[in-house]
Amino acid sequence: MHRLTGTVAALSLALLAAAPAQPCTRAVYLGPEDRVLTGRTMDWRMPMVSNLWALPRGMARDGAAGPRSAQWTARYGSLVASGYDIATADGMNEAGLVANLLWQVEAQYPEDDGVTPRISLSVFPQYLLDRYATVAEAVADLRATPVQVAGGEVPVGPPGRAATVHVSLSDATGDSAIIEFVAGEMVIHHDRAYQVMTNEPTYDRQLAILEYWQGVNPREFLPGTVRAADRFVRAHFYINAVVQSADPRIAAASVFSVMRQVSTPWGISIADQPNLSTTRWRVVADHKDLRYHVESVISPSVFRVDLDALDLSEGAPVMKLDLGVDMERILGGEVSGKFVPAEAFAFQPAD
Repeated sequence: MHRLTGTVAALSLALLAAAPAQPCTRAVYLGPEDRVLTGRTMDWRMPMVSNLWALPRGMARDGAAGPRSAQWTARYGSLVASGYDIATADGMNEAGLVANLLWQVEAQYPEDDGVTPRISLSVFPQYLLDRYATVAEAVADLRATPVQVAGGEVPVGPPGRAATVHVSLSDATGDSAIIEFVAGEMVIHHDRAYQVMTNEPTYDRQLAILEYWQGVNPREFLPGTVRAADRFVRAHFYINAVVQSADPRIAAASVFSVMRQVSTPWGISIADQPNLSTTRWRVVADHKDLRYHVESVISPSVFRVDLDALDLSEGAPVMKLDLGVDMERILGGEVSGKFVPAEAFAFQPAD
C-alpha cells in the first residue's frame, strides 16, 4: 500500500506543481428514490460579490461576444448565483438542471473561425440553464449545433489575467457532464459516474488520478491537502460514503458535510502558495424538490430558496436577493419572499 501511495502522490504533485491554487469542488449525491443533489464550493482569492437572481423563462438573450453572438430565448426559468453580477457562476433551472462554473487553469478557448456563433464564458452557464432540461439534451445539442465559447479577463485583481474555467452539468436523473476547453476545442465528458469535478488537471487526468487512488483503502489513507487532485479523491469517496437518504433534510446535510470537508480554511496564508483561495460560500441544489440551499462561510446559518415559490413564468419580473460581499447577509429558512424586482445584470462581454 505504501508503494502505491508514494506513486500516486508523486503523480499528483507532478501534474499540479505549476498550477496556481484556485480551488472549487463540485459533487453529485445519488440517493435513493431519485434523491439527487449537487453541492459545490466557491473558492476565490479575493472578496466576491455574489447575489441570487430569479430569471424568468422567455427572456431574450445574446452571447455577449460581438457581432456574431449566439441569440436565444430562455425556455426555462432559473435561479442563479452571480459572480460580481457580471456572470452566472452557479444555478438551477425549473427543470432541475444544474450548472456550475469552476476555475480550470489549463483552459484554452477556441479561436474564432469566422462562422460558428460565439458566446462569452460569462453567459455560457446561463445559455445551458436557459435551453436544456437534461444533461443528455444539452450534450446532444452542443455536439450537433456547436457554439464557440470566447474568453475574457478576470474582473478583479491585476489587469490582463485570463479567466480560465470549465463547466459541470447535472440533472434530476443523476446524469453528469463536464465541459472543458482543451487546446482550443470544446471537450465533453458525459457519464452518470462523473460525480465529482475540481479544478485541474484536465478531466481525463483527474480520472486517471482517481483510478490510482482506488487501489488504496480509503479507511487507511486519503490525500489531505487542498490541492485539486486531493480534493477530487476525498470528495469522490465521501459523497458515496455518507448516509444515502431519501429524506431531503438528511440528504442536504450529507452533501453539505462533504462540501465542508473539501473546503479551504478562511483566510489561509501559505508563503509559497500566494494564489491559494479561501472558500467563500457553498450551495447544495436538490434536483428533485427544486430547492437551492446556500451557506456563506461568514454567516451562522444556512438558508434556502424553493424554486416553486418563485414566479418564473414568461413576462414575470427579474427578481434579486442582494447578499453583499461573500454573501455576508444573514438569512435563515426559506427566503423566496425576500427577493425584490431588479433590472437584470449585464453579462461581461468576451474579449
